[in-house]
Amino acid sequence: MPVNPDADIEVTAYAWVPEMAQGFVKDMRVRWALEEIGLPYRERLVSGDIGGEKSAEHLADQPFGQVPVYKEAGLTLFESGAILIHIGDKDECLLPRDPQSRARAISWMIAALNSIEPFTQALFMIGMVSAGKTWQHEAIAAVRPFAERRLAQLSAVLGQKDWLEDRFTIGDLVMIDVLRAARAPGLVAAHPNLIAYVERGTARPAFKAAIAAQLAVFAENAPKPVIHTETESGM
Repeated sequence: MPVNPDADIEVTAYAWVPEMAQGFVKDMRVRWALEEIGLPYRERLVSGDIGGEKSAEHLADQPFGQVPVYKEAGLTLFESGAILIHIGDKDECLLPRDPQSRARAISWMIAALNSIEPFTQALFMIGMVSAGKTWQHEAIAAVRPFAERRLAQLSAVLGQKDWLEDRFTIGDLVMIDVLRAARAPGLVAAHPNLIAYVERGTARPAFKAAIAAQLAVFAENAPKPVIHTETESGM
């Protein structure tokens, strides 16, 4: 629970990704939200090959060939933010019913996606594509101050509060997922309150259940090791 092959809700996820991405693919956000409110979902698994061809069926649901895709009762949604607003509307545990509190929660979710993630993700991508290149240090040094500034601003707003508003919402769910994926050395660690914030979020039973479900899929679909015979290896 809530992964159930007979569930009405379907979440599209990758069958397998390299180890460095495991636990960080964005269907985690949808899995986590559904776990928070106890709604079952079934999985539809697609290829996680970034450079590979996507099926026509997948592209019809997600024009960029990414995950997650959310399906329910004839509705098909893509982009995790849009999906989380839809899920949040099902239960005030994730999205308050009060119009002002609801708007604030959505504002924080969009801030996570638009004001924080582009900078933390840019650092990650630069580090990945520039590995071994002479320009790596210069590229990281050019981008990192922007990420540091945004995290300092977020840290100042959070202060010593447990959550961004008066309780946990989809704004916290996405912000915490963005921060835990910010793996540039020392970036989040410079702010003890942000570290504690991430720890609070990832200690929630719903988060633990969601990441266990994602990792179980990857373990089950991991590529089999290639075993070379003596003849094949030329020995």
